[in-house]
Amino acid sequence: MSLFEKLKPVFWKDDHASGLYKQLFNYRRLWKKTALISVVIVFLPLVLLTAYEYKVTKATFESEALARSTRFVAKTRRTESFLLSKKRFALEFIIHDNTYEQLLQPERLTALLENLNRGLGLFADLGVIDATGVQRAYSGPFHLENADYSGQPWFKEIQNRGIFISDVFMGLRNLPHIVIAVKKTLPDESFYVLRTSVSIERFTEILSNEQTGEVGDAFLINHQGVLQTPSRYFGDILTLAPLNVPEFSDHTEGYQLTDIGSRMASISREGGAKPLPAEAANGTLVVSYAYVENSPFILMLVSPKDELMLQWRQTRMKILVFLSCAVGMILVVLLGVVTYLVNAIYAADQKRVMMLHEIEYSEKMASIGRLAAGIAHEINNPLAIINEKAGLIQDLFFIKEQYKQDTKLLGLIASIVSSVERCSVITRRLLSFARQSDANVTRINLRKIITEVLSFLGKEPEYRSITINIDIEDGLDDIVSDKGKLQQVLLNIIKNAFAAVEDGGHLAIAARKAKDGQGVELRIRDDGCGIPPEDLAKIFEPFFTTKGGRGGTGLGLSITYSLISEMGGTVRVTSEKDKGTCFIITLPLTMTANKG
Repeated sequence: MSLFEKLKPVFWKDDHASGLYKQLFNYRRLWKKTALISVVIVFLPLVLLTAYEYKVTKATFESEALARSTRFVAKTRRTESFLLSKKRFALEFIIHDNTYEQLLQPERLTALLENLNRGLGLFADLGVIDATGVQRAYSGPFHLENADYSGQPWFKEIQNRGIFISDVFMGLRNLPHIVIAVKKTLPDESFYVLRTSVSIERFTEILSNEQTGEVGDAFLINHQGVLQTPSRYFGDILTLAPLNVPEFSDHTEGYQLTDIGSRMASISREGGAKPLPAEAANGTLVVSYAYVENSPFILMLVSPKDELMLQWRQTRMKILVFLSCAVGMILVVLLGVVTYLVNAIYAADQKRVMMLHEIEYSEKMASIGRLAAGIAHEINNPLAIINEKAGLIQDLFFIKEQYKQDTKLLGLIASIVSSVERCSVITRRLLSFARQSDANVTRINLRKIITEVLSFLGKEPEYRSITINIDIEDGLDDIVSDKGKLQQVLLNIIKNAFAAVEDGGHLAIAARKAKDGQGVELRIRDDGCGIPPEDLAKIFEPFFTTKGGRGGTGLGLSITYSLISEMGGTVRVTSEKDKGTCFIITLPLTMTANKG
């Protein structure tokens, strides 16, 4: 993957600059302008500073060399800290965005792990640990369900701190990785922990890419001085570095180290360390370090002082190479920050557009309800008159013998009365639909409400020869729920089913008591075109639609999902391409009023 692909914003191929759902900005143009201005502002002073540094004296350069090292460490520390923070924030987002019961679902945990790796990468597994230290759910390459961590030091530590980031260790996979865990306290003062193993490949890659010249050595150690990433000179991972652990400081610090050769003699060559240059082993090293925030790591940068001075004195080209590397690193970080900020604006704008659509949808439903009520009332008045007059004519005909025997005439009058009654039924249904705009928890007859919803859809099933089967389990006719929301849910799903099936297709609607006995399971199955597997996980996302250019807004199923959640239910979908789709809705038998 190219660097541009890694830094490319999420809106690069999805920039709604015009049309019905026009957004506030042209985000591509905004990103380009922001990046250009930021590059000019950042790099212009850097170029001027470089021109000045060519003229400084040796003494000035010595202090500048150390300052340059500390700046490098500070920037790299921010990169490492940002990488750790992203992964920690991802765990904190998951633990706050999902309930404990959701996280205990294996499918949900596996999906979250897949999404983490798709978005951030390098997550090896994901586990949920209860307050007793037992891992209640696990997704990963090992069988660690019910593993007991109650005796582990990290589990005791996280109870006090709320978050834990471990040192690097090899573990069961025999690969270096760290553990990140976050705690969430429940209302009953209990808690649970979300724990993940993260490969240090990205941390090592950052340090490897950020090495300075041919002699610079950047690496991480823990508070005991053990290497957490490979070091160019001091050994491989988990080797004790021959450096004293520096004192804690909130800022990047630097110092000079002499007589490193004697310490290096104690390092085994089997650790993979390269020998230091003679002038470095017998001379002075410039060491810069910084404690990485919210982690057990210390970032170290070691460079031979004489080599740094020699490079500066002998050739300006090496300085230009270093400048190019610095510019490249700053450019990557800068573009990353610009992308992050513009992505945040884009996400906020997406939420704004989605809220406007939801408001528009609610207003549309309310308008339809008012229109239906008005039409029903306007039709009911003349219908009452027609019914009254037709009844009067019928009574008069029965009084006179000459009309009493005229069966054809009486049949016509009866047909008028029957048609009036049929129109009255339709207007009553319209009035019933119009009254459901507000939350109204009431007893509902499932068969009746399904029939009403089908009647709203007109003659489409009849014209297209669509066969509809309704199967309600005996004794399950009535539930207590929000009639208006259930009507909207059924309307959205059944309309989608009609759009998916060919003429002569089939639609089956079945209701069964849920396995736990506390709810009802409503299945709506069609034999239409089905949903591709790659789209199945995204159908409830706002603005996602497979009807591009054919009137789909991508909000129907998103709103349906919200309505079902408000009723205290759940929905899942199964589908096979070209074989059909089944929506499985689970609702409580009795919905409490505050659910709506």
